[in-house]
Amino acid sequence: MDFPQRIYTESEVKNAKELIDKGYKHDLVVDGKPDFKRKVEEILELIKVAGYYDFFRTYIRSIMEIDGFTQLHEADAAIWANEYAVKNPVDAASLLIQKANSMKEYLDGVLYYGGTAEKRSVEKRIEFLKVLKTKSERREVVAECTRLLDFWHESSLIY
Repeated sequence: MDFPQRIYTESEVKNAKELIDKGYKHDLVVDGKPDFKRKVEEILELIKVAGYYDFFRTYIRSIMEIDGFTQLHEADAAIWANEYAVKNPVDAASLLIQKANSMKEYLDGVLYYGGTAEKRSVEKRIEFLKVLKTKSERREVVAECTRLLDFWHESSLIY
């Protein structure tokens, strides 16, 4: 059984979920200008360091450069990202994990948007940053994880 080209109808979602439950992993495709592709490769290396690469490619098929807003495009299992979204590799890696988690919830039939879903996806992002901070041997990565975790902690105190 091949992974569905689109993941939009009930049967396509069911088919995709069955394949993922059996261990299916996408062959990740990155599409964009050379600089975008280079930055995404750096981001994917951080995802590998943290041990989240298999999780990521379970739910995301492609990352495509666009001129609009960065977003998850569920029907294609794709992340559409602009050049600004990939500028900071540590922050971008956590964003991509957040989007992969939203795609997981989409396939699991869980409400993947709105307040409660946003809270869960940010929690996944924070979890990723904590793991990356402990697993990375690069001082600048650890420092950026610390800065971002402080940011997320402070922003959660506002609410």
